[in-house]
Amino acid sequence: MKRVFSGYTTLLVFGLLVAFVPASFAGRGDKSGTSAAPELLIPVGARDIALAGSSLAWTTGIDAIYWNPAGLSRTNHGAEAVFSNMSYIADISVQYVGVASTFEGFGTLGLTLKSISIGDMEITTEDVPDGTGQIFSPTYVTLGLTYSRLLTDRISVGFTTNLISERIDRVSATGVAFNFGVQYSGFAGVSGLNIGVAAKNIGPSLKFDGSGLLREASVTDILRPASFYKVEAQSDELPSTVELGISYGYKMEETSVLTVSSMFQNQNLSDDEYKIGLEYGYDNMLFLRGGYNFTQESRPGSYLYGATAGAGIHYAFSGLDVTVDYAYRHVKFLEPNHMFSIKLGF
Repeated sequence: MKRVFSGYTTLLVFGLLVAFVPASFAGRGDKSGTSAAPELLIPVGARDIALAGSSLAWTTGIDAIYWNPAGLSRTNHGAEAVFSNMSYIADISVQYVGVASTFEGFGTLGLTLKSISIGDMEITTEDVPDGTGQIFSPTYVTLGLTYSRLLTDRISVGFTTNLISERIDRVSATGVAFNFGVQYSGFAGVSGLNIGVAAKNIGPSLKFDGSGLLREASVTDILRPASFYKVEAQSDELPSTVELGISYGYKMEETSVLTVSSMFQNQNLSDDEYKIGLEYGYDNMLFLRGGYNFTQESRPGSYLYGATAGAGIHYAFSGLDVTVDYAYRHVKFLEPNHMFSIKLGF
């Protein structure tokens, strides 16, 4: 009965996720760059970035929270922690920290914090376009809470709630976004064959508010002094995506595993993306990775990303696992992205 219930539950979750694929979510490259909270699309985790983000079907442990929350419960540790830093574009850096713990009979909980550091910017106005001499520092922070559970030894599900906070000088916006995911390992009875599906950044539109939107003006047809009026900011959609992935791990020798993976991403405000990746692991200690991102661009030359590469080292101490990963991602017209991650397993 438990297996039957888990099977029906999985089919229901898969059906709900695939239901997000209607025409309203078709890739629309003509609206690229118009979404709210674009930081939700900035990836984290050197291991998965080195695989071009193709690891939706087989990413596991705390690394999985961003890519597919269903993989969080597929961990060999009672608790995990991850710290990472990425050199993004235009001197922007991305810091990420996460912790997770497994509770027997309940599932696995994870807490993450992603912060975007843009640096100081000079304040300009209509009257002083060259700068007032004052500076401000934009802040973009995403706080996430994830729950994941193994329904059977092959099927896992996961759910993430992200709290979004953005502040630019005297205006700010807050919102919430939800991620859902499912993973199925040993699909069709084939050992090493995994599939995954995820729907990400589902939530209400985001709108800025604050004193920075106030403007002093006079109404000409009434007798009253100049007053402050607020400019009504536009609400913008979140960059919602639906992703489908597959992977296959082949054990080459007693100590070597070669895993190939691919993923299709459909976004509501941009072109559809395709990602492929390859990882070679030796003795669960040394890992070499590579991948490639591509898309059918509605505007040729607009897609920034391409090849990825990276490596990882894993070492087990007494009661402590340490993994250090590095990733490189090519960026067209700009400096490439570099990311380092350190993961601890207890």
